Amino acid sequence: MTTFGFAAQPLSPGDLAPKITAPNQDGALVSFPEVYAQGLTLVYFYPKADTPGCTAEACSLRDSYQELRDRHGKAIQILGVSKDTPQAQKDFQQKHHLPFTLIADTDGHVAKAFGVTIIPIVGLTSRQSFLIKDGKIVWSSLKAATSGAAAEVQKALQEL
Repeated sequence: MTTFGFAAQPLSPGDLAPKITAPNQDGALVSFPEVYAQGLTLVYFYPKADTPGCTAEACSLRDSYQELRDRHGKAIQILGVSKDTPQAQKDFQQKHHLPFTLIADTDGHVAKAFGVTIIPIVGLTSRQSFLIKDGKIVWSSLKAATSGAAAEVQKALQEL
């Protein structure tokens, strides 16, 4: 099984969340276990920063960010992940005023750890989302929504 050019086996509810580190939009290393320890965590993968679908997805989460935090005791963390460089992630974050961390997974190791498929030929991550609670995957969407991303996450949270 490989995540480069072939379908991967994504993590499922009940699986342990990956204990990895990766650079954020500022180039600083983010320890995923440290983020998980802060509370409920959404890790969402998107193909490419500042493209129409990825922008709609990020802005949907941005626009509902305060509501998500209010509803869940300000403990929800969001990590957006793509194969973009830290600078591309920073530009995307600033342009769209995204209040959450973006991960620059340039080598694909974060996608591989989550079992997220890297789309053949173009080498971009497929759009998938995972909710993590207490270090375990509690929900996943293998075909995450774009403009409806926040509604999809809200529905999942209500069902937990």
